This record gives sequence, C-alpha cells and structure tokens, in this order.
Amino acid sequence: MSVPLFNLAPNLIVSKLCLGTMTFGEQNSLPHSFRLLDQAFEAGVNFFDSAEMYPVPQRAETQGKSEEYFGQWVRKRNISRDRVVISTKVAGPSGQMSWIRDGPKCLDAKNITEAIDGSLKRLQMDYIDLYQIHWPDRYVPMFGETEYDPVRQFSSIPIEEQLDALSRAVDAGKIRYVGLSNETPYGVMKFLHFAENNARYPKIICVQNSYNLLCRTFDSGMAECCHHERIKLLGYSPLAMGILSGKYFASDGAPPDARLNLFKGRYSEGESRYNLTRKTLRLATTEYIGIAEKYGLHPVSLAIAFVLNHPLVASAVFGVTKPWQLEEVISACSVELTSEIIADINKVHAKFPNPCP
Repeated sequence: MSVPLFNLAPNLIVSKLCLGTMTFGEQNSLPHSFRLLDQAFEAGVNFFDSAEMYPVPQRAETQGKSEEYFGQWVRKRNISRDRVVISTKVAGPSGQMSWIRDGPKCLDAKNITEAIDGSLKRLQMDYIDLYQIHWPDRYVPMFGETEYDPVRQFSSIPIEEQLDALSRAVDAGKIRYVGLSNETPYGVMKFLHFAENNARYPKIICVQNSYNLLCRTFDSGMAECCHHERIKLLGYSPLAMGILSGKYFASDGAPPDARLNLFKGRYSEGESRYNLTRKTLRLATTEYIGIAEKYGLHPVSLAIAFVLNHPLVASAVFGVTKPWQLEEVISACSVELTSEIIADINKVHAKFPNPCP
C-alpha cells in the first residue's frame, strides 16, 4: 500500500509517516541507510526528519552523518528535489556537545545562521523544507521531567531574535517553513504572538513533540493551543523507543542490538523517559499489547495507528534500523481503530496515565 499524504502548509504536502534518520551514521551504515530510504520512498514516504546533532547517541566523530547520508541518497538516486520533504533542526543550548559551535551556549542569530548553513552544506541542498528549533533556548521540563522548577530558569535569547534569524533565512531562500520541537504551550504561543505582531517573522506551522500510547502529555494543554492556532503535531517516538513493539519484555529481553540495550548508559535523553525498570511502564505496555492481541493486530500497528488517528497529527516521525521493521510501520497505515479499540486504550490510559512523559 502507499502511505497517505497530508497538506501541512501551502505547497508542502507530506506523507503521514515521516522517516527519522537519527540512526544513520551510527546503527545504520551508508549502504544500509540507502536501503531503508529506498524502501520507504517506494512505499510513498516523502517526508524525512533529521537534525544537525544526529545520529544518536551524539558523538563528535559522527555528528552530522545523518544529514550527509540523506543528502548523498538524494543525489545518488537522482531524485528530483521537489519529490522529497526534508526537515532538520538546530541544536539548542547544550553543555555536553562541545563539538557543535562550542556548546552551543545559546540560540542567538549567529548560532541559528551557522547551523542552517552547516545543515545545507551537509545535505548539499539549496534549501530546507522545514526547519525546527530542536529544543527551547530556555529551561523547560523535558525527556521525562514533569514539573516546572522556576529556580532552574537561565538567561535566554529573546524569541524575537530567534524569529528574526529564521526570517532572514526564509528571505534568503534557505528554508521554507519553520517549526518547533519539544515545546510547551507557552513557547508556541509566544512564537505565534511575535509573528502576529511583526509581518517579517515566519509563523510556526508545526510542533514536533513526543506522542505515543505511553506519552499523551500533548493532549493536556498543548492540544488546545495547537487546535485553535492551527498548528499541527509531528508526533515523534510513536513506538516509545520500540517499547510498544513488546520486544523489551520478551523472554530473551530483546535483541542485543535493540537501542535501549545497545546504548545502555549512553543515551540519557531516551533512558530518562523510557526507563524499563519503571513498573507503570511495564504494566501499561503489557495491557496495550493485550489489546493488540484481542483485536488481532500487531502491537506496532496498534501503536502507529493510535498516533495517526489523532486529529491534530500531520505525520508520525519514526525510526527503524531493519527493513522488516519498516514494513511493520508502513502496514499500520491500513489499520483503522474502532471505537471499541479506542475505548479499551483509554481504559488503560486512565489506569496508567503517561508513564513516559
């Protein structure tokens, strides 16, 4: 079957499945990445997600490989530029990734401009379709944190300066559209407020936040904001780092090359949110897998179909390392969740709300 399409913005039609490239250059070699890209493209996937910091876990030796691999694939396959939609991101403040612009310490105009130029060079493209701020240039609870702590706020770059740098990139033809990632309702509304009051600034068209059966925090506040402001969700990690496939709770504890096994102790962002020792995570996952079995569905199909069923989701951003995993995700596009299935899902959610926020 062919993956359905969605009109995300004027002249920006994206597939409802978006292939994330954050394994390219780490778990996936260049030939292996090409194989996955070929397979996805042939199935109708035209939307691909990357970031300047990818692949993960982030290392100086591999930084930028994901963008490079995607750019090489487009050229080697001689694919017309207008047949693919590429989204990439600028890294926010980080005291760890010293190899990216010495930190980066902030998202001022200089950092944003350098990041855009760097991505374009690695992609070997003239423009980026969707450019996103990977995480805010201010303190916000992320990756498993749930409570806001005012004491942790630090000096941040004004949103107007960030928008000004992005608007200059739009005017220069370097990027077409702008989005946010790992954002809060406050952040989305502030970006929209400044754009409404300055015609030069680009309007945010989407937010890329985590959304899956184990993490539905988007529906608490952010959904109302996005609905009224016509902002679409790019739901990343629809399989909760593969947990919702059930592989980590199999008798053998999942294959050694499964991400949470392979990078144990090296991938703090993922492990803090998807902590396999968390009892509520295990109980909720077991019940969701039980729902899939009850209705004769593959657990992957249930998880992906749940995300695609959300009225505000433009695309589900997923990652795979093997062709058969890609086949499972693509096949989920043909699954329709009945009201009975949704009711069963919501019963589990009521018992174990957001074990992986």
